[in-house]
Order: sequence, then structure tokens, then C-alpha cells
Amino acid sequence: MEHDWDVTPAEARAIQERLRHRVIVHDDLGDVRFVAGTDVAFEDHNRITRGAVAVLAYPTLELVEHRLARRPTSFPYVPGLLSFREIPVLLDALRELETCPDLILCDGQGIAHPRRFGLACHLGILTDTPTIGVAKSRLIGTHAVLADAKGSQTPLLDKDERIGAVLRTRTGVRPVFVSVGHRIGLPAAIRYTLSCVTRYRLPETTRWADRLAAA
Repeated sequence: MEHDWDVTPAEARAIQERLRHRVIVHDDLGDVRFVAGTDVAFEDHNRITRGAVAVLAYPTLELVEHRLARRPTSFPYVPGLLSFREIPVLLDALRELETCPDLILCDGQGIAHPRRFGLACHLGILTDTPTIGVAKSRLIGTHAVLADAKGSQTPLLDKDERIGAVLRTRTGVRPVFVSVGHRIGLPAAIRYTLSCVTRYRLPETTRWADRLAAA
């Protein structure tokens, strides 16, 4: 169900508006045996986009497989349109996998996005895979003060709409911002995110993908 990637920012926003209604925001996933993480980096002064996918066994979180792909960077950096810059190379990497992930934790936003269609939603729709947005920083929304203890959470709100959760994955460390990507509800998204965390702030899926993308 891929669309054209050679588009203007205005056309990209129109694609987001068209596809956002296909996002499934309740649990529609089976047994989770393999979880994946994705991340993107750039080389040659941002002229080349490098995408990494790491697949881990669940719940042991042992690395099973990883793939790295490269392609010329074809879309500018525009806030809210990150998926148009990063997803093409992630799709290249995903196609090379021999192990099909049952759930993908994306280093980016899900519905915690101005048009409710962040990178995790976009990737989930295109691959028909359950996805979670686990972002390092907030794109939109407000939230109450978060307790310091690991596992503490508070709603991320856009006016009166709950668009995600601010989640403390390690005591006293900056939180992450969790939101639904596709085919999963927020409570399960929070639960899976926490279950993929070990001693660090970020889930092991993201840590592996970050490391591979930066290699």
C-alpha cells in the first residue's frame, strides 16, 4: 500500500490526513515472539540516509537478527514529517529480514503528533504490523509532573484528548513519550515498552537499532 515518496511537504501532509483514519488504536496483535526496533542516521553530510532494524526475541530480549540499509536522502527535515525522510530506508531494511517482527517499537511518535500520524503510525499502516511510538522527546501535548520512580506514568494530553503517556523507564532519569502507532492500545503499548527496558532509559529494541544505525 505504498504511496509516492517524491512529494512536497504540502503533499506529505495531505497523505498523512488521508491515511490517519486507517490507524487502529486498540489491541489487534497476536502472540509476540519477536520485537523489533528501528532507527535512522545520516552520513555524507546528510546526503545518505542509513536505516537500521534490530529484531529481538521476546521476552528474553536477545538479538536475533539485524539489517542495515542505505539510500540517498530525498526529503528535507520538516517537523511533523519525519516519516517521509526516514521510512523509505526502514522499509528497505525490513524487507531484508528473515524474521518477521510481531511488534515494532519505533524511535519516534505515534499518534502524539499534530495530525495523529507520526512515524510509528505510518510504518504500521504500510507494513500492517503493530507499532508503538517511543520517543525521546515531546513533539506536542502537555502533562502533569511525573513521579521519579521507574514505571511512573502520566497522561500526555492535547487539550482534552489523551494522545499518549509520559513514562519513567528508570528511576530519576528523563522519561520517554509513548503513544499508539498501529494495532495496539495505549495500556498494552506502555506494558510492552516497560517489558523491553532493562537497565537503561531506552528499550533494548531502540538501543540496538541506535547502535546499528550509528555504526
